[in-house]
Amino acid sequence: MPAPDRLTAQLDPATAALLTVECQRGVVGEDAALPELAHQARSSGALERIALLTAAAHRAGVQVLHAVAERRPDGRGAGRNARLFRAAERLPVRQLTGSPAVRVAEPIPVADEDLVLRRLHGLSPLAGTEADALLRNLGVRTLVITGVSANVAIPNAVFDAVNLGYTAVVPADAVAGVPAAYTRALLRHTLALVATVTTAAEVRARWES
Repeated sequence: MPAPDRLTAQLDPATAALLTVECQRGVVGEDAALPELAHQARSSGALERIALLTAAAHRAGVQVLHAVAERRPDGRGAGRNARLFRAAERLPVRQLTGSPAVRVAEPIPVADEDLVLRRLHGLSPLAGTEADALLRNLGVRTLVITGVSANVAIPNAVFDAVNLGYTAVVPADAVAGVPAAYTRALLRHTLALVATVTTAAEVRARWES
C-alpha cells in the first residue's frame, strides 16, 4: 500500500482521470457475451465499486473516461489476427456499434462531461485511440484504471499508460478477470511493478476529502 501522501498527490483531481474499461452491457451486463466474466465482475463487487468511484470522481471534478470495445455490423476494420477476435465473431451477444451491448453498464453513472472512447480494433483502450491526446489536453498525469478484463484489456491499459508517461493507479478491487486467482496474481506479480496498486476505498477517500 503506498504512503498516503504519495497517493494523495497522484490522485489530485486537477491532474487525475478515471478510466472504466469495457464496463459495457454486452461484457458485464445481465445478458453478457461472456457470462463467467460478467458474473465475476458483479459477484466480486468490482462493478459496484467502479460505480461508486465514478460517482466520487464526478463530485470531485475528476475527468471520467469510459472505454468501450465495439465492432461494425459488417465487421469492417475489425482484426482477425488473434484467437480472441475470431471467437468474438461467434458469441451470441455481439458488441455492435449503436446497440445496447455497447452502452455503459448499470449501475455506473455517466455524466455529460464524461468522455466515451470507442474502438473498433485492438486490445487496448489507449493504443490506437484518441485517449492520449485528450488526456494531455486536459492536463492529466495520473490514470486510475478500472474494469475488465484482468486477462487482456486491463494489463494492456496499464502498460500503455506507463509507456506514454502517465502514472497508473489500479484499485485492485475494482478490476475483474477469470479466474479470480489469476487477477490476484496479475496484480501482485505484474501490475504492482509498474503501477500504484491500492483499493477503491482509498481512492474514494482522497476524492471525497
